[in-house]
Amino acid sequence: MKITTEQIQQLRQETSCGVMDCRKALMESQGDFKKAKEVLIKRGLELAAKKADREAKQGRIESYVHLGNKIGVLLEVNCETDFVARNEDFCRFTKDVAMQIAAAEPKYLKKEDVSKEDLKDVKDKEDFYKKNCLMDQVFIKDPSLTVKDYLASLVAKIGENIIVRRFTRYKLGE
Repeated sequence: MKITTEQIQQLRQETSCGVMDCRKALMESQGDFKKAKEVLIKRGLELAAKKADREAKQGRIESYVHLGNKIGVLLEVNCETDFVARNEDFCRFTKDVAMQIAAAEPKYLKKEDVSKEDLKDVKDKEDFYKKNCLMDQVFIKDPSLTVKDYLASLVAKIGENIIVRRFTRYKLGE
């Protein structure tokens, strides 16, 4: 199957992945655009898993205050170098995740943070995780991704270990 430069360019614009990665994904999926995106997400998750052991002591604290000043978020996201901490894509990621926290009200960072006590009355654990764990929530700006997928695509693009370390959400009167 012949892959056109227009297809590669379109996939690249939608995923921010490299030209060769987009080409390989399109070849692997035989030109199917949706499958190519899934291949790139899977590849990003694999890359993120390989880099997870690396130490991440740099990063940034992101703050977000919603219109009306009734909801605020503080978020810590770590990376390996201060160079990446100033990277435009990294900064956009931290802002997006802070807005996600303000909008979706997660109570936990990831599944492992949920105590057995909190799960004792829950019938559908997966649904509970999707609603209450930040990393498992559907990303508000792109419903085809979870926050974990968005993070994995950033790790694949930047090439460093990136960790969402912690967050605090404030709501007036709570």
